[in-house]
Amino acid sequence: MIESLIDGPLWYFSLAVFTIGVVWQLVSIIFASRKQDLSVARDSASAGAIRTIFSRFVPHKEISSQITIQVVAGYLFHLGLFALLFFAAPHVIFLEENLLGFGWTPMPHWAFIMSAQAAFLGLIFLWLRRMVNPVSRLISTLDDHIAAILTFVVMLTGCFALLEGSTGLRLLHRFTVELWLIYFPFSALMHTFTFIPSRAFTGGWFGRRGIDA
Repeated sequence: MIESLIDGPLWYFSLAVFTIGVVWQLVSIIFASRKQDLSVARDSASAGAIRTIFSRFVPHKEISSQITIQVVAGYLFHLGLFALLFFAAPHVIFLEENLLGFGWTPMPHWAFIMSAQAAFLGLIFLWLRRMVNPVSRLISTLDDHIAAILTFVVMLTGCFALLEGSTGLRLLHRFTVELWLIYFPFSALMHTFTFIPSRAFTGGWFGRRGIDA
């Protein structure tokens, strides 16, 4: 009963909530009403948008020495998680059989171990910093902590689910993934899709005014 619920209706429900929620959020951002900019353009907004999208991947030299570890942890987590999501063998098989109809060569086991360790290390450090750094702790919300903890639980149950002989562990992982998908569109996790439009808007605004920021 529980297995059929998790593998069936709950999976489709969570996927629908995720898809509709993400699309709704993006459409709301793209078509949000904005005041007409009546200022005289001093430079290209498009160039400023493109420049900002890519320049933000590297911190400004004025502050880089202060946040080096934070930046490294961020890249460890995000790149590690990306590798796990799209190149771990169980995920490649799942995407091929249940969503895409085609697959690709998964990464070897040693690469999976390294990616998992990088993702866990980065996430744990970022969350601990959020807890102990006075400024980060002050501006953090409950949503920030829930998103971090839920993502950690999803990754942890995913590692447990590698014990393919246990149906219970597989179902536990899939259930946490479904909770993650449902929570995703309404949380800070949406920055996965909004960070590029946000950078583009900011860069375009500054670029139009001839400000290199």
